[in-house]
Amino acid sequence: MPKSPPSREVQRERRAWALESQRWTHERHVEKGYRIKWGYVGIAYLVEFMVIGASLWGAWLFAGVYSDGDNHAFYFMLLAPLVYAAVELCRVPLGILARTQRSYLVRCLAILGILFAAGVTTKSVSQLGEMMFHPRLMEAARTKTALKDAQADRSSLDTRIAAADARVQQYTTELEQIEKRAAENAAQLAGLPAQRCEKVFGTNSRGVRYQNLKCVTDPRTQTLSASVAKAGTDRTAVTKDLEEARKARAVLDRGQADRRVADAEQAYRNAVNRSQLHSFTAMVYGVDPIEVTDAQVHAFLRIFVFVPALCAAFASTILALCAVSVRKTFMDEDDLGATIDPAATPYLIDQLTDGLRQELGLNRPGAPREATTSGAVIPLDRRPPSAAQAPVNASAGAGA
Repeated sequence: MPKSPPSREVQRERRAWALESQRWTHERHVEKGYRIKWGYVGIAYLVEFMVIGASLWGAWLFAGVYSDGDNHAFYFMLLAPLVYAAVELCRVPLGILARTQRSYLVRCLAILGILFAAGVTTKSVSQLGEMMFHPRLMEAARTKTALKDAQADRSSLDTRIAAADARVQQYTTELEQIEKRAAENAAQLAGLPAQRCEKVFGTNSRGVRYQNLKCVTDPRTQTLSASVAKAGTDRTAVTKDLEEARKARAVLDRGQADRRVADAEQAYRNAVNRSQLHSFTAMVYGVDPIEVTDAQVHAFLRIFVFVPALCAAFASTILALCAVSVRKTFMDEDDLGATIDPAATPYLIDQLTDGLRQELGLNRPGAPREATTSGAVIPLDRRPPSAAQAPVNASAGAGA
């Protein structure tokens, strides 16, 4: 069943009510001296609540990560963010107060409060920004540390390889010297004269004659033989040390250390390529992302963290400031909407005087100017003489 159209009386009442509401709202705005666009204020509060919610959630996650499972430390770390959230909530009302208050002292205090609250918001939002970049920076730092460790291990391995090579060379040289000395002693021993033997005759104490064979050896033979024996002993010891040194040198593989360094460099490059800060820093400084320094990265981190934090701190406040339109009150308003220049006053008086003369008929020829100049009362009947005599003639004709 179709709905019946509303009656005209109801529409008139609604229209009258709407006009009356608009008139009352306008009068109220005029009386207050300002008008607040609550839609913009609502958007400002929405932004403020989003910033506060994100700050509290970030503080909750931060406390969960860095409290190390201690409940007391966890809740202690949440107390300050709650106070910061309460302070941040004051920025939008302070912005409205800075626009609506007539006292300059109160305005200055409101602006000072806005700056204080914006500082708190900057701290909270900058912490969120740092937490956003923190995982990538930590991954890049971890892989860079692994790369430095691999390079240090390779440097240490180079040192150990050099020491092992020097030890092998030393034992090789000693073995060569022992072989040379043993060869020389053997040659000298072989060049000595053979042992000489001769018969010795004599009589003992009992008067019995005896006959013996006496052999005479070169006195250098014993020394050379001892030297040859010692060279053999030294050769055995040095040969054992040389074998152990060669085994120790064989364990030291530079290729494996180079592979570890190459893997660490690749892991660090992948971590740096996933880091926005390293990419932007390398783009600005014109270097390879893997070659940027920590100082350059942290300089860019200050820009990427504090500048957005400042923008977020003042965005909702600026919107609240712009949501208030200040106007004069009904006591201060000029209904004419214009001001009169003092230099134009004589011309304005002349215009008013001419208008009055035309209205009174004083500009007509033969007008009784003496009545006005003498100070007499202006007559009530200010019609022209022809208009004043017409009714008299009409009454006379009617009587005839």
